[in-house]
Amino acid sequence: MSDTTTRALSLLNLLQTHRHWPGSELADRLGVTERTVRRDVERLRDLGYRIESSPGATGGYRLEAGSAVPPLLLTDEEAVAMAIGLRVAASQRLVAGPETTITALAKLEQVLPAPLRRRVNALAETVQPAGMNAGAAVSSEVLGELALACRDHERVRFTYTAASGEVTTRRVDPHALAPAERHWYLLCWDLDKQDWRTFRVDRLTGVEHTRVLFEPRPLTPEEIEEFILVARSWVRQAVEADAVMDLPFDTMRELFGQWGQGATAEDDEHTRWPVGGADFRETMYGLSWIPEGVEYTTDLAEPARSELREVLGRMLRALDAPHPRSRVRPGATVEA
Repeated sequence: MSDTTTRALSLLNLLQTHRHWPGSELADRLGVTERTVRRDVERLRDLGYRIESSPGATGGYRLEAGSAVPPLLLTDEEAVAMAIGLRVAASQRLVAGPETTITALAKLEQVLPAPLRRRVNALAETVQPAGMNAGAAVSSEVLGELALACRDHERVRFTYTAASGEVTTRRVDPHALAPAERHWYLLCWDLDKQDWRTFRVDRLTGVEHTRVLFEPRPLTPEEIEEFILVARSWVRQAVEADAVMDLPFDTMRELFGQWGQGATAEDDEHTRWPVGGADFRETMYGLSWIPEGVEYTTDLAEPARSELREVLGRMLRALDAPHPRSRVRPGATVEA
């Protein structure tokens, strides 16, 4: 295999692993000049690969879908079968790292021509693996776009519809995609809020790639897991209440971390924090996490308020009562 062919295949591999490459970075990776990169791009175009180029300081190259499947040594049927299999794997969470499945699916669908992509969509709707938990419908196209943005560290815009029905446009630096129970979540840095946010992917539409690359902020796997856990629990509960704490907002957020999401400043010295659960016991558990010594009031409604008061009253009486006598097991000797 000639050096030119080897270099062209290396270029193709790079183009398939990132959504957008600056020309100067490709040249550095391949150890050639930008002029040579341009010539190799033309060779790949002659082979059927549609490679988009953009000029300027932030310009570069990206691989686009073509009018036919590029020469990947796959038949149309094989390409469709692979895409369907990857979709099933993603929906079933068959791999430890779900982003691996999604990025593989995104890479494949990125080069599928429109007719084959329509076949994949049609077949995917009929494939319902046994035991798959029902959840909100998620667009595989949106998942793929977000996965590519997470992988390439590319800033995106999208429209988000909150549980309240409020529709907003968000600008974010996407960090990770993760499934939790029946939903997919996007963890990202919200540029307008200047804070981490987690969005349900099924409520997200109109993903726009800005082609602006960012330096990812460090997060440990444990921190990512905590973000997703908070997001998963952030749904309307059967028993809900607000706790107004004698804590300034900034202090409260510092103490609560991600569990302080939804809190608002009541005034300079007080913070309102929503808390809830499936019943009054779970709400009581949430209230128990308010730091020691911090006074608060709550608007917990009836009948949960009376139920909680009765349980707490019995607990206090039990704690104030004399200790119960130790049980003597049969056959044991009791000393005088």
